Amino acid sequence: MVVPVIDVRGLHKTYGPVVAVDGLDLSVAPAEIFGVVGPNGAGKTTTVECIAGLRVPDRGSIRVLGLDPQADRNEVRQRVGVQLQESAFPAKIRVREVLELFGSFYRHSVNVPELVESLGLAAHTDAYYRALSGGLKQRLSIALALVGDPEVAVLDELTTGLDPHARQQTWALIESVRGRGVTVVVVTHSMRRPSNSATGWRSSTTVGSWHAGLRPSCVSRAAG
Repeated sequence: MVVPVIDVRGLHKTYGPVVAVDGLDLSVAPAEIFGVVGPNGAGKTTTVECIAGLRVPDRGSIRVLGLDPQADRNEVRQRVGVQLQESAFPAKIRVREVLELFGSFYRHSVNVPELVESLGLAAHTDAYYRALSGGLKQRLSIALALVGDPEVAVLDELTTGLDPHARQQTWALIESVRGRGVTVVVVTHSMRRPSNSATGWRSSTTVGSWHAGLRPSCVSRAAG
């Protein structure tokens, strides 16, 4: 039996009278892409923030790489790379400076020149953040999630505001991340499932469709 990299049981989270997550169960296998798909306000970001240890659930059990994201927060943050829904950097910080800064947060960081080359950023390392296109900013977001050489990457709303071509390129990049042996959790509000995208995601891709008061209405594994 394969031990899940992420195992969530009975997750519940409210904000005052609003139920964001209601009794959620899910598991994610090693080297899998797990797509969290649903409309705005469905609780997707709350769920992944709880998984990453950035938010405390009201009740329920979460294990990531066998660790409790709250009790073992420091270790989880060393082994899980996170790109949040809204990331902002100083306009005049350079791409290489952001990567060096984030790499300094981890015990082990990847070879940055190899990382930027693999993500198509090698020609932009001296560019200011403000000068990057939307697609390049998303590539940088992926790079920042990977710079600490994580075993799990959580990527939230990567394709928001991108044109169809840039979205297709981003899905292809996510597939390449899984090719590095990283388990990937992707959050998107688009109801078009990533597993049906033009990039043709391969096997070991699971999609969960979310609705408000979060219980997944459909969790399906894509065929290879």
